Amino acid sequence: MSVRALVALGMAVLLTWAAPSVGQSPHRDLYMYKGADRDQRVLQGAKKEGQVLVYTSLNLKDSVPIAEAFEKKYGVTLQLWRSSSEKVLQRALTEARAGRFSVDAFELNGPELEAMYREGLLEEFRHYAADRFNFFTIAYNTNLVKPNEVPNSYADLLHPRWVGRLGIEAGDTDWFGSIVKWMGEDKGLAFFRKLSQMKPQIRTGHTLMAELVASGEIPLAATIYNHNAERLLVNGAPVKWKALTPTFGRPNGVAVARRAQRPHAALLFADFMLSLEGQRLIQKRNRVPASDKIDSNLNDFPYEMIDPVVVLDEAEKWERIWSELFLKGQAIKRESD
Repeated sequence: MSVRALVALGMAVLLTWAAPSVGQSPHRDLYMYKGADRDQRVLQGAKKEGQVLVYTSLNLKDSVPIAEAFEKKYGVTLQLWRSSSEKVLQRALTEARAGRFSVDAFELNGPELEAMYREGLLEEFRHYAADRFNFFTIAYNTNLVKPNEVPNSYADLLHPRWVGRLGIEAGDTDWFGSIVKWMGEDKGLAFFRKLSQMKPQIRTGHTLMAELVASGEIPLAATIYNHNAERLLVNGAPVKWKALTPTFGRPNGVAVARRAQRPHAALLFADFMLSLEGQRLIQKRNRVPASDKIDSNLNDFPYEMIDPVVVLDEAEKWERIWSELFLKGQAIKRESD
């Protein structure tokens, strides 16, 4: 189910809720509190609550070490439920419809957080805030691609040498829409029509795509998260990534649930992910921290940011065109990041 379809489901969910449930905001005063004792108040409350339940799209390889650091620092148990961002959104909407509000906080992709915000599932402390970015870059196998063959622009992806040797991730419709709009719709769509004629290999999952490039099955990937390529590179794999102009990033963020059962712990988790300590943990996992106070070669280049609001509003259009160009009209499948 697409994000847009899930939002439609969310609207139906809201219509089935009793009006008081939609309007209730039991933790707003806590979430917005700015007194001098704010941090102490949050920590003491979280320790009394004892645990926090977080729904996330961050894979367990990265989210578990972060959870362990959180628990060690605060003595509060962090429980994770992890899946793709779309499945997290679907679960949150389904539970809300059933009157179950077990989740305390979220950490997942920006468009799904925007959908939750619109459906009233989040409460303001910032509604949601970016804690990490996924940057779309190219990546190539250094054993199969010569230095003088590495593309310097998107137009270079159309060189005849890449026919059948190019990989594209199956669900990157927000990147697609952003590139088209940046190029200008007529020029952008013309470019992607030509790209679809290059017989690209379509795969689901950015981690898988990086591994296929490293193994040599796909010499060049047009859409890859640069942190996935970087992980393989530092471990000695024959793979490098490169940021083309423009490079777009997808924001991933953290948010607190409006009806959290453990609101102090939810807020403590959000604070931790946005703190310098939390941002350094994200960096140590070879991911891209959102804070510009953390040095990282993974964001040391000019970039544009994908707007979750635009992604949500225009999802149907770009998903339809993408499917026609690259998926033979089939439904789009996505995996967690």
